[in-house]
Order: sequence, then structure tokens, then C-alpha cells
Amino acid sequence: MQSFSPSARWKTLFPDADTSQPVISFSRNVFLPLTFVCRNHCGYCTFRRNPEEECLTPPSEVEKILTQGEKVGCTEALFTFGERPEEVPGFMPYIRKWGYDSILDYCRAMSEKAIKHGMLPHTNAGVLTAEEIATLKPLQASMGLMLETTADIPAHRGCPGKAPEVRIAMIEEAGQQKIPFTTGILIGIGETQTDREESLQVIADLHRRYDHIQEIIIQNFCPKPGTEMAQFPGATTYDMQHTVQLAEEILPTDISIQIPPNLADAQKILPCGVTDLGGVSPVTPDFVNPEHPWPGLEELKNLTSTSGYVLRERLCIYPKYIRKGWYPPGLTDLIMRLENRIHKRGML
Repeated sequence: MQSFSPSARWKTLFPDADTSQPVISFSRNVFLPLTFVCRNHCGYCTFRRNPEEECLTPPSEVEKILTQGEKVGCTEALFTFGERPEEVPGFMPYIRKWGYDSILDYCRAMSEKAIKHGMLPHTNAGVLTAEEIATLKPLQASMGLMLETTADIPAHRGCPGKAPEVRIAMIEEAGQQKIPFTTGILIGIGETQTDREESLQVIADLHRRYDHIQEIIIQNFCPKPGTEMAQFPGATTYDMQHTVQLAEEILPTDISIQIPPNLADAQKILPCGVTDLGGVSPVTPDFVNPEHPWPGLEELKNLTSTSGYVLRERLCIYPKYIRKGWYPPGLTDLIMRLENRIHKRGML
């Protein structure tokens, strides 16, 4: 497997990095799923739940997690939830119980709490309209939506929000609204290598038009018991290596290439062009893949140093977009304070 030198990419992403070694970055976060209710029925998902008493994370639990995250120096509050849960019969009584009319109203309120606790909100809410994006934008340092694939695959049947054209349209809308954005592809769910290349080309083209995609996740599908795709082979390490190399070749150098260190064999994939390990939480589990715990900070440091890299903490909004001023004015002081904090921490 050919190795790539990521120097051009990481030097573009972190021009102030005071090191001759290649940099691998990560974000210290808390992971907050506000609800597990979702209108989609993906063939590989264990995140989705039907409406029930515990289907919504209550404000008191959000507050508790934010307090814990603040104590250990987390800088990002990652909010996620099932797509358009209001369309699922039985959900609305639970959101109204806490005094909110929609999950977006609830997300805004919890984002305000995160900011008070010194963390920058980053929300992945599934497919949103232009108006809904604009509603969330004043409280978000960045936002995200996985493209997953441009292919029409059986795993996405019965999932209106997984239609490729719908997801591409939202990513484009985020660019029009100048929102620092995270997207990515999920590999091993029935797509071909040609599909992966096409998906990466679509993302690259969107970025060339709007200059808003700060990072792309290359995520390997891990089969889960009890799902329709429990017997699917999933993505191999070779698949990940090859796809990261494709991303390195196709994507502009100001897009960071991220892999999940709790799902993939990072040591074997890093040399293929990886520049980031995503959000890693010292407080909360990966609720999408709870069977795969996050590595601790010392594990990340050992992983990167053994592979010849320097570990660097980052915010959920990348330096380029801070310099461009692509953030809500109300977050200015917090961004500057957190940027100064991680600068003092230096290379890890």
C-alpha cells in the first residue's frame, strides 16, 4: 500500500504548526444525542429508537454532561439527533413535555447552554431546509451532514433523507450560507469503488464552488447484530487505506481527511493521507457505535507518535474559517478564548 506525504495538507490546515513532523489533529468534545427518534430506517443502524419515555435526552442530563465536559477542558458540544423526529408518530408529546415545539427549538436552547459552559456547538441534524439551517446558524461554530454515498443502495430504502440529491442540496445550501462544514462517506454499505470515487468528486466540486468543507470523514461500516446488515462484511482495512488515498488525490488540500480512531485500524491507515482523528470524548461514549469506545488521550498520543506524527488539538471550527470570520458574532469571544487555550497546550 503506497504511502503519501500529508505535508501539503496539514501545512495548509495548520500553517502556524511549529513542527517539522506531520500533524494529526483531533477535537476534545462531548457527544450529545438529543433524541434517538428518526424517520429513516437504515439497514445498518442501531441508533434509531421508537418514541418512548427515554427517547429524549432531558435538559438536566444535557446540563450534567456539559458540566463534566467543562471540567475536563472539552471545547466542542456535538449535538446530533435522528432526522425529522417530529414525523414519527408519538414523538411530539415528549418534546412538548419540556416546553419546546420542535427538536430544532430544543437544539437551540441546548446550544445556548453549551456556550455558557465554554463549548462551541457543532450540530449534525440530518437533512435541513435553508430556513432551518439559518435558524440554527447563529449558535453554531460549525455544522455537518454525512453524504455517505452518491449510490442508490438497498441499505437506504425507506430513508427519504438518504436520497443523495437531497443530501447534496443541503451541503450546497450550507456553502451558500458560509457555514464551516463537515461531511463524509460511509464505506462498506453496498457501494462500489467507483461510487466512492464519485462521492469524493462531488464533495470536492462543492468545496471548489463554496469553499466551506473543512473536513471529510472516511468512515468504515461496522456490522451490528440485530440489524438487516448484520451479516454484511463491512469495510476492510485495505478498503479504508485505498479510500483515504483516493481522498488525498481528489480533495483540495485545505480539506482535512478524518478517520474514526475507535472504528478503524488507525496505525495502518494514517500513512495513506489522514490528517485528523475527529471528535474524541473523555466524557461520553460514541452513541452511534457504543460497542467501540473512544481511545483515551494517552492512546492517541502513543498512536500518533509511534507512527511519526505530532498530535494537535483543534476546535470544531478550523483556523481557516476563524481567519475568514465564518462564525456568529456572538461566538467571537469564546472562539478566541478557546483558540488561545489550545495554543497554550501546544503539541501533545
